[in-house]
Amino acid sequence: MRKIIFLLLSIVYFGLNAQNIPLRLPSVFSDHAVLQQSSEISIWGWGPPTLEVSIVCSWCPSDTINVLVKNDCTWKTKLKTPKAGQGYNLQFFVDKDKIVISDISIGEVWLSAGQSNMAMKTREDILDAGNLLKEPENNKIRFFQVENTYDIHPHSDVKGKWIVCDSSTVKNFSAVAFFFGNHLQKTLHVPVGLINASWGATSIQPWMPETAFDNVEEMEAESHFGTAWAPQAISIIYNTMIYPLAPFQFAGIIWYQGESNALVMKEALNYGKLLKKLICSWRKTFKADLPFYYVQIAPFDGYYPKDAAAYLREQQELVLQVHKTGMITVGDLVNDVKDIHPRLKAGVGVRLANLVLMEQYGFGNLHPYSPKFASVKLDNQKAVITVKSVGRLRCTDNKVSGFKIAGADKIFYPAKALIDDNGEIILISNKVKNPVAVRYCFTNEEIPNLFDTNGLPLMPFRTDNW
Repeated sequence: MRKIIFLLLSIVYFGLNAQNIPLRLPSVFSDHAVLQQSSEISIWGWGPPTLEVSIVCSWCPSDTINVLVKNDCTWKTKLKTPKAGQGYNLQFFVDKDKIVISDISIGEVWLSAGQSNMAMKTREDILDAGNLLKEPENNKIRFFQVENTYDIHPHSDVKGKWIVCDSSTVKNFSAVAFFFGNHLQKTLHVPVGLINASWGATSIQPWMPETAFDNVEEMEAESHFGTAWAPQAISIIYNTMIYPLAPFQFAGIIWYQGESNALVMKEALNYGKLLKKLICSWRKTFKADLPFYYVQIAPFDGYYPKDAAAYLREQQELVLQVHKTGMITVGDLVNDVKDIHPRLKAGVGVRLANLVLMEQYGFGNLHPYSPKFASVKLDNQKAVITVKSVGRLRCTDNKVSGFKIAGADKIFYPAKALIDDNGEIILISNKVKNPVAVRYCFTNEEIPNLFDTNGLPLMPFRTDNW
């Protein structure tokens, strides 16, 4: 009898003195955060089951949101954000537990992702930054760097924190993402939040969930070679650096990746299918039809198989068939074709931003599209190329380079190129009497030297399907 009474008293004592499971928020909801403006955003976290979480927004303090914590310790709800602004806070209460997030900005939030050319930081000798990095301090630009990690199982949170852009923090953030966000902020005049998840030398497969692949055989066929410095197995990065960010709300995504897949010809020829599946799977993960903008990989004279990068660029262009996608070409933004990491990153960011500003924010006065191949006419001696461009193309060198023509033997020879008064490009070669196919900068390393009146380069192309 005494033992029973003691046991009951012990249960009562420890029950009265036990502490609740602590309230916890994902790292993307922390001091200095940027939330998407004029939206109904998801907000979530963890806490003690059966208790209610109360949320108070400083932009609407009279409207308290209450949500019940489920048995698995998770909770999730929605809250409405106002138009762009700064100086807000969020308060979360559970019983006696309280969390306050301060210095919140409301504006435009973009996710940047990819491999080393997206990961490259502004401190790494950016050659075209001009004055943009001399006084970078800007309280309206906030960074969140997702810590690199991997796992075969999905995670529920990422490691990272929001920081305000200044001369110190900008050095450790993605150069492409910063120049993109900086141009958006200066044009839109609203706060911009940039979340960067990138890892050098990674192929596209580890950024894709297993569900993106149609079957086990396809997963095995698409598995990429391993390296000692970057995880390459399917979904191993998606699980830890993308999946935990959902359902955080973004305005869109920018992507710069593909170089690792160009190392293998089969990968290069299959890249378009993979990128389409990545886009669709990420939209499913975030439960939003997010705009997706990406960079066509740059010229590089290194360790690719012959013309593999050209085929991959062609595959990237084919992905434009997917709705709400956009691509920029950066063939001219290369300071050294022997370096797979061009140091001209400001131009990359600005081109992405101009495309986004026109298509997503309605700045119709911009002309962000590079000139592209329109048609070809072939006769016994020459090939005549027409292009779609803003204004007549101009050559920045003494002569036009990058064109090759071939006859029925499928052997390509360099072609002499002249631009006539109508803007058509006339191609001839004394080695090809009857041309049947044309290629322009369709190699791993060739840099274009034809530009429209906006200074954008003619995109690489080919007229054959060999």
